Amino acid sequence: MKILVCISQVPDTTTKIAFTDNDTKFNEDKVQYIVNPYDEWYALVRALEIKETSGGNVSIITVGPASVDAIIRKALAIGADDAVRIDMNPSDAWSVAKTIADYAHGKGFDLILAGKETIDYNGSEVPGMLAALLNQPYIALASKLDIEGNAIRCEVEVDGGIYIMRTALPAVVSAAKGMAEARIPNMRGIMAARTKNIEVVSAVVQPLVGTKKFALPNPKSAVKLIDPENMDQLVELLHNEAKVI
Repeated sequence: MKILVCISQVPDTTTKIAFTDNDTKFNEDKVQYIVNPYDEWYALVRALEIKETSGGNVSIITVGPASVDAIIRKALAIGADDAVRIDMNPSDAWSVAKTIADYAHGKGFDLILAGKETIDYNGSEVPGMLAALLNQPYIALASKLDIEGNAIRCEVEVDGGIYIMRTALPAVVSAAKGMAEARIPNMRGIMAARTKNIEVVSAVVQPLVGTKKFALPNPKSAVKLIDPENMDQLVELLHNEAKVI
């Protein structure tokens, strides 16, 4: 089984977000970056579980400059066999998907896994675009994945039940909570990651969109306590301030 896992670098959730250059650039000063949790905890770990059961190779791929090598090494320390970095600053979902598709085409990957979304933009776009560009079946938001010969069986949680989906390989799957349990790199894995190969590939894709300006959401207002007997005031606030009715 030859598996490719897409990972991305995201700011730690404790990071204070700020912008520079008249709100046109993200301020990276003192920002702690991590592997996107959906990519690491679910997609990568499930790939490693499949490898441990059925054999094969797990490769990771990410799009970014040399500064992302640190998070690549962490993914290698968890157990991936090798890594690919596409040397490009990711600016939109399509260019990321296209560069990964261009690399993966013809490489014989049986399964491509990615987290359901990144925690910075929450777009959930790249895996679907990747499947379309590779002309492969796509199962989104899978919480369980099992190999059945030359096919996969996935479970997708929905309101009120679970969808069970099967498709032939090769295929693309985006992983949601429940796919696997997170792993912590051990010392042996950390030492081994230092010598594992990171292939660097030049990008030739031009982004379709760009960012003109960033803006922080409006700060939350203070809590207002309304007397339970004063329903008229509650209705007025919900209508005029919250604008939910």
